[in-house]
Amino acid sequence: MRAPVAVLMSLLILLMPAAARSADDAWTQAQAKSLWQHDVWLKLGHYKAGAWPGTWASDADDARFFLDERGHEDPRAELEATLAAFAAPAELGDAHAQCRFVARLHWLRTELELPELPQPDCAEYREFRALVQATRVVLVFPSYYLNSPSSMFGHTLLRLDRGAADGGSEYLSFAVNFGALVDADDNGLFYAFKGLAGGYSGQFEVDHYYKKIQEYNRSENRDIWEYPLNLNEEETERLIRHLWELRQINFAYYFFDENCSYRVLELLEVARPGVDLTSGFPLTAIPIDTVRAVQGAGMVDDKSFRPAQGTVLKQRIDALPENLRAAVVELGEAPQRLDDADLQTMPATDRARLIEAAYRYLRYSQDKTTRDPDIARRSYQLLQALQQQAAALPPDTALADPGTSPDLSHGSRRLAIGAWSEENQEYLSLGLRMSLHSLEENRNGFPMGAQINLGNFDLRIDEDGDVDLNRLDIVDIVSLSPRDRFFKPLSWAVTTGIERQWTAGSEHRVAHVNGGAGVSRTPWSGSLAYALATARLEYNHGFADPLQPAAGLRAGWLQDLGPVTMHWGLGAERFANGHTRLRAELRHNLRLSRQQALHLEVLWRDQQPEDTLAIGVRYQHYY
Repeated sequence: MRAPVAVLMSLLILLMPAAARSADDAWTQAQAKSLWQHDVWLKLGHYKAGAWPGTWASDADDARFFLDERGHEDPRAELEATLAAFAAPAELGDAHAQCRFVARLHWLRTELELPELPQPDCAEYREFRALVQATRVVLVFPSYYLNSPSSMFGHTLLRLDRGAADGGSEYLSFAVNFGALVDADDNGLFYAFKGLAGGYSGQFEVDHYYKKIQEYNRSENRDIWEYPLNLNEEETERLIRHLWELRQINFAYYFFDENCSYRVLELLEVARPGVDLTSGFPLTAIPIDTVRAVQGAGMVDDKSFRPAQGTVLKQRIDALPENLRAAVVELGEAPQRLDDADLQTMPATDRARLIEAAYRYLRYSQDKTTRDPDIARRSYQLLQALQQQAAALPPDTALADPGTSPDLSHGSRRLAIGAWSEENQEYLSLGLRMSLHSLEENRNGFPMGAQINLGNFDLRIDEDGDVDLNRLDIVDIVSLSPRDRFFKPLSWAVTTGIERQWTAGSEHRVAHVNGGAGVSRTPWSGSLAYALATARLEYNHGFADPLQPAAGLRAGWLQDLGPVTMHWGLGAERFANGHTRLRAELRHNLRLSRQQALHLEVLWRDQQPEDTLAIGVRYQHYY
């Protein structure tokens, strides 16, 4: 009886549609190789190992990305459904799985024999590939921008460059960016909270790179560092194919870990199978750290600097003699002054530099507002004059050395051990900061006046060996942007956490939120003076009514002397209950190496009726 059954089964298989037989055969091959466990398949599905052995969960938070209802957590089921969907009728066109998941299809063809699949017309994908062509991929880092909660750590994206033979230009290149889908009605505070808590979805976007230059270099005045990658032609193709699969697909978005930089690393892992870029970021993915991870994997060939419009303007103004700098604004407001006798008799080089600075100043002013026809008219007049004076411009007008690139800055995390003396008490301190940089620290790779401290824990160990919390800074951000006649930014600060304060003769652990705004100035190179009006809300059991608001002032001086940075500060606060605090502090930081420093701190506090003095020194290691 077995022979006729076998013959019947063979006949049934022959009568099956060829595509169905091919799908079944492909699934048999896939099972033999346990292909759903392959690293490439897991990367294409953005799967991460679950809490229990053998469990999985995809970072893609969108049912459209999966062909099986269990696909979000079952790579095996998703693989089986994918092979079956590839065998669907070709009439589905752009909706066909072969058109939607081109990277999956290409990889499965390399692993399995798929000779008899239907041939759908993937018109939308062909149009995308004709538009997005690349022979080179560049990792792009727009630098720190403290006026936006989502950009205060910097940002990373990719640029896809066409070849020179195709008339390639960086302005015509495409940018690959992952960002949060933000509600336009969310204010900055709500935006930051939702970003921290994963309240937004994120998506990949492919758009022209010149729009990113306008956004970062001009609108936000951020310098851009570009890192060409050594991806070969096939690796670049893998990346573009997977980008097509990810169009309009939602991912969970978190500021600290599953953010723009982390998703870029995932793309590069797909492009170059076998490279591991994401496992080093289980808690946070600080953008500059992800740049260093790509460098550490041997994927970066070089780097280049694209200065912000404001950076170039500042250099042009600094190149002018001091007595001509005020004329930059005057000439920008009244280009007819070009005919004045004092400008006509000016040395040709100074005249050309002055016209160029005035022209750039007007362009900078225009980019900060909606288009003004009067500014456009004056800009055109200065441009015409500049063209006439172009021969007089010296050859050194190219941007000077931009300084240390961000990837060469100290590590984002910090470990510290210190010894302190306060009110006849000696104790040790152990500290861990999750990120990123303080005002006094080695500022190579950072803008002066920028402080971003998140997750800063400090433990106290007293003479008896007891361990207690000394300080916790949840958020400690300071943006000291100097003002002058050309640039008028606002300086500000915000801090929240837990600290110790002396109140009514004893020390209390208090919770607080502080904010302030004011101005900063640069008296001379390497220095920064600032003054902020502040407000504070404190919960302190030393007060009869624990929750107290306060108003105050904060001022200081920051001096950069190369390996040594000095910071002097003064502060005063008056609480609603009449309690007054005064403080003076001195912080010196000595750079021992890129990743090591010694920090000296002296803090005097008058909290009426008592005053206290604390002196400490700590060793700081960055990683």
